[in-house]
Amino acid sequence: MSAPRVVRENPARYTEVVGEVAADDASSVDAVVRRAEKAQRGWARTDVEERCAALRSAADALDDARPTLAGLLSRETGKVLADASGEIGYAAAVLRWYAGQAPRLLADREVDDTSGRLLLRRAPYGVVAAVTPWNAPVILAVTKLAPALAAGNSVVVKPSPLAPLAADRLVRLLSELLPSGLVGVVHGGVEPTLSLAAHPRVRRVAFTGGDRAGRAIGAAAGGSLTSVSLELGGNDPVLLLADADLPDEAMDRLVMASFATSGQVCMAAKRLYVPRARLGDFVEAYRAAAERVLLLGDPLAGGVTIGPVVTAEARERLRSLVADARVGGAEVVELGAVHPHADLSAGYFVPPTLLLGLDDDAPAVAREQFGPTVPLLVYEDEEEAVARANAGELGLAASVWSADEERAFAVARRVEAGFVFVNNHNRTGMSPRAPFGGVKRSGHGREYGEEGLASYVQTCAVHAPAAFRADGRGAAPGAYPSTEAV
Repeated sequence: MSAPRVVRENPARYTEVVGEVAADDASSVDAVVRRAEKAQRGWARTDVEERCAALRSAADALDDARPTLAGLLSRETGKVLADASGEIGYAAAVLRWYAGQAPRLLADREVDDTSGRLLLRRAPYGVVAAVTPWNAPVILAVTKLAPALAAGNSVVVKPSPLAPLAADRLVRLLSELLPSGLVGVVHGGVEPTLSLAAHPRVRRVAFTGGDRAGRAIGAAAGGSLTSVSLELGGNDPVLLLADADLPDEAMDRLVMASFATSGQVCMAAKRLYVPRARLGDFVEAYRAAAERVLLLGDPLAGGVTIGPVVTAEARERLRSLVADARVGGAEVVELGAVHPHADLSAGYFVPPTLLLGLDDDAPAVAREQFGPTVPLLVYEDEEEAVARANAGELGLAASVWSADEERAFAVARRVEAGFVFVNNHNRTGMSPRAPFGGVKRSGHGREYGEEGLASYVQTCAVHAPAAFRADGRGAAPGAYPSTEAV
């Protein structure tokens, strides 16, 4: 009997099979982890400069593979080609950023003074499991791979079965540049995911995805007391302050903040809060911007900026969400245009929409839509807007828009989110130096920035108190240290 396969179709033409990979079971997961554990020991002893040189080589290889890899990524996820190409280019940039920063951030810190001698070193965990979602499989793998490898870990990547192909190609590309077994990949659904998270030789699990899977992975890892970081979903609010200056260029960016990758982004702009006095002008400007920047169609077609959603199930869920909003009294405003040669019946296409007139407890507002529909809500004053933005249990990202940057930053301090954009939203506001992650039930742990690297090491101390050095005076057995020695 043939081994199980993970088969991926093209969401824009669901009769087209893009490719397939072999599915793993507990036994094959164990083999990949053991190879990674063996390779990690030597990698951890490799000088950090040499490790970072390998990351730079990986970035160069990723740039070289960008045209081919972007086409594959577009076809398996439904991302438009420019989006897919941009993701791969940014992944290469992240590899280079960590290669440049790691030697400084991982350096030993040593103090030798009247209190004694203290050495702080950064030790890698060992084998890291990187469990990634389908909506950005390359960059979300690299945000784990880059800092983990720089720090001296090995990594086993577990991609979503909805986007296994580009991630598999990424791992195989890295494998050609790195010691054998240092980077591995396993494929499949629930069984290999939980086998990997629960494996006793995996020392850290980094997960990006939905809360249901996050709970299961956290529970599996907990059996081995394995360190876990979780970047989960968000219902990310946009606070348009009364003084916000929104020329056409800003409006175009705001529209794409909601609809890039067909709205299937954890940090997309998902709730728009607008002052009542500006509602009419804002809706008119938003619709005009959508006409300029939203063109629905095949992701490989020239000019297309929004493609299908990932599955038939996602399409039906979003259709139901919009229908429910309409029944609840919402005005449903269709946005943008359709490519003249698009066959929307061939794929999982959902037209982009703006929802007007909903209350905060409507499903399309209270839940993360994760698709090309966004509610527009009005508020009376700033206090009300902040309170409503903070409602709910999610707190991944948000944005504040104002002509006064100081005012925007002051409001941002009051927003319950792990990352607050100012006068931008979604990927245009990201930076490798800025740590990203959620608060509340949007997860814990950070990626990017110094914090992203620190999450893949453990600080270990070596200490010689002054009292017990050659010229020290000693202390009574079992005594607590004196304040002079602290």
